Amino acid sequence: MRYDGLIVQVLARSIAFSVLFFLALVAYCVVAIPTLAMPRHGILKVARWWSQTNLWLLEKVCGLRCQFRGVEKIPQGPLLVASKHQSAWETFALVTQFPDPAFIAKRELFWLPFFGWYLWRAEMISVDRSAGAQALRTLNVDARAALAEGRQILIFPEGTRRPAGAEPRYKYGVAHLYEETQAVCLPVALNSGLYWPRRSLLRMPGTIIVEFLDPIPPGLDRETFLFKLRDSIEDATARLVAQGRRELKAKGVPDVTMPAVR
Repeated sequence: MRYDGLIVQVLARSIAFSVLFFLALVAYCVVAIPTLAMPRHGILKVARWWSQTNLWLLEKVCGLRCQFRGVEKIPQGPLLVASKHQSAWETFALVTQFPDPAFIAKRELFWLPFFGWYLWRAEMISVDRSAGAQALRTLNVDARAALAEGRQILIFPEGTRRPAGAEPRYKYGVAHLYEETQAVCLPVALNSGLYWPRRSLLRMPGTIIVEFLDPIPPGLDRETFLFKLRDSIEDATARLVAQGRRELKAKGVPDVTMPAVR
C-alpha cells in the first residue's frame, strides 16, 4: 500500500510539474519575442532564466534537486563540452553552467515555431543528419566560428538519449569535431535518467548529479581521444548511477529504468 501511495503521489506531482513546465515555456516564448531583434546574448539570458525556473519547479513540485560537481574544472573561454545524455533535463540544465553555450542540435528543431526561431537567434549549431559528409564540413565551419568567438560548444556524443545503465553507443562525430577544431574537451557525466526517465511522465524525487571531469587537451588522434572520452564519462556515470539507485532505494522510490537494462 505504501508503494502504491508513493507512485500516485509521484505521478500527481509529475503531472503538476509538466503543466507548469509548459506554461513557463509558453510564457518565456512570449517574453523572449523582443530578443529576436537583439544580439544572441539577449535570448541566452532568457534561456538561462527559463532553465533556472525549471530547476526551481522541479525542486518545489517534485522534490527533485540537482548538484553540479567539479565546476572548478571548467576551463575559461572556448571549449568543446561532451556530455552524457540520458534525459531532456540536461538540454536545459547545462545552460546554467556556461557563459556562452552553443548546442549542436538537429536541423528539424530549427523549423519549430518560436522555439526554432530562438535557436537560430541564439546561434546554436544546426546539423542536417541526412547530408552525410557535407554535414560534417558545415559543422566544422560553424564550430570553428563559435570557438573563435570564445563560445562553449555542447555536444552529446551518443547523439540521442540513452537509458541510465544502458550500453553506451558513442559516435565518431565528437572525435571528428575534436580533431578538426583542436579544442579542449570537457567530459560530463550525470545520472539524470534515473529521475527524469526518457519517454516517461514520471519525475522522481531525489538529487540529479552532474560531474564535470578532467578536461582532455587537444592533440590526441581520434581513436585515442574517443577511447579516453568514453572511459572517462562511462566510469563516472556508472558511479553516479549506482549512487542514484542507492538514493532511490533508501527513499523507497521505484527505479523505473531497471527493466530497460536487464
